[in-house]
Amino acid sequence: MIVRTTAGAIRGIVDGGVARFRGVPYAAAPVGAARFAIPRDPAPWDGVRDALEPGPNAPQRVKGVPGLDAAALVGEGWRHGDEYLTLDVFAPCDGQAEDGRRRPVMVFIHGGGFVIGSKDAPVQDGSNFARDGIVFISINYRLGVDGFLPIPGVPTNLGLRDMLFALEWVRCNAVSFGGDPGNVTVFGESAGAMAIADLVASPLAKGLFRRAIVQSGHGRMTRDIAVAQRLVRKLAKLLRISPDAEGYRSVEPGETLLDAVEKVSLPTTRLDLRDAEGHEPVFGISRFVPVHGDDVLPLKPLDALKAGTGAEIDLLIGTNAEEMNLYFVPSGLREKIGRLLATYVFHRVHPRARKLLKAYGMGRRGMKPGHAFTDAANDLVFRWPARRFAEEHQGRTHMYEFEWRSPLFGGLGAAHAMELPFVFDSLATTTGPDGLCGENPPQALADRVHRIWVDFARDGSLPWREFTREHRAVFQLERGEAVEEPPFPIAPFLR
Repeated sequence: MIVRTTAGAIRGIVDGGVARFRGVPYAAAPVGAARFAIPRDPAPWDGVRDALEPGPNAPQRVKGVPGLDAAALVGEGWRHGDEYLTLDVFAPCDGQAEDGRRRPVMVFIHGGGFVIGSKDAPVQDGSNFARDGIVFISINYRLGVDGFLPIPGVPTNLGLRDMLFALEWVRCNAVSFGGDPGNVTVFGESAGAMAIADLVASPLAKGLFRRAIVQSGHGRMTRDIAVAQRLVRKLAKLLRISPDAEGYRSVEPGETLLDAVEKVSLPTTRLDLRDAEGHEPVFGISRFVPVHGDDVLPLKPLDALKAGTGAEIDLLIGTNAEEMNLYFVPSGLREKIGRLLATYVFHRVHPRARKLLKAYGMGRRGMKPGHAFTDAANDLVFRWPARRFAEEHQGRTHMYEFEWRSPLFGGLGAAHAMELPFVFDSLATTTGPDGLCGENPPQALADRVHRIWVDFARDGSLPWREFTREHRAVFQLERGEAVEEPPFPIAPFLR
């Protein structure tokens, strides 16, 4: 199947009623002078370009988790090549819908802590969205140093700028695949969801999408530029370069740079990234995140929402019930961590660590320290900040909670990333003795969750009422109904 884009014609394949186009460049390769530059159009080509293979992705280093098939969630790691600012399109091969209307478009932004991941992770296969009448698009973007390090002399937030540029590509090219550029829904998980929350709050994104789905993300994980530049200097010291554009250009993307990123990301590395109030907004999960205070994010995202930015966007936002289990259950830390270590870890990210942990039962008879620690971390890192984002969004807002519990590791539960195979109706990729969902996850739940996402992208419809500060309706996806949710114990500690 051949389709013409703004840069030239591309050839995809048709299989099972779905047309697939892989590795389509939306921007020029970020190499040479373009490496630390704002994205620009790819060079046009003559003839027909094959779009049959995924192509390269951003430089990264993926480490496995014993007992878990992590590749299904984040891909196999770095696939080398310069031209990695690319996207995939999965579309119904019959073009427009039967009524002659253009089809809804969904654009997926992958997670991975802003340092790993790609559009090609098996769990994120878009075939079933295309099967159900959606033009599905997934993108790669710059990661780590090249995408999210505010180097003096380099444009900030290059990873977010890549996403904005990809959305411009979608606006110009969606029609070629039968899609409606006026009916675009962006969605993403984890770091991808954090990025989407930032785009909702960005004046540069206005008009690029109509709806947003934020899965296990929110707008609190950004840093002040001056704070983030502490990381610039620390990493430059490790690399023995000057902490500026010239210094970082002298280090090519590759193993030396990835070694330094890995070292600076260790929890034992001495690096204080707390803000003026003593909060570490990323809680040590990743050193590399977007910054606020530039043209992409002039304000902190919640402040932007309060001012009305993004009010025209329909928002579906939610979390999983036990997000941090992914980090603490496979390693055994949930059962092993003691009171002193739990308090020390929280003190590094929050000035009122002891009172916060006490609110979650630390010191209470029968409550294990690691359980209180994990429960508090679930709310501190993911669940409560997502509710705060929903509270401040001035437009139509709905909230969900994914509460199905995986039996993996004897009780991984409703951990981070658990909703992905249900959203994509791709349970086969995460089923088995090492699969995220364990054995025999419920297909009926995948049918329900996937349909909710499709219906929301089609026309914004959802089967429960809106979430507001006063009426806190949260739809529990496994239960299949909304509940009125009170504020969490974390609320007084995280405004």
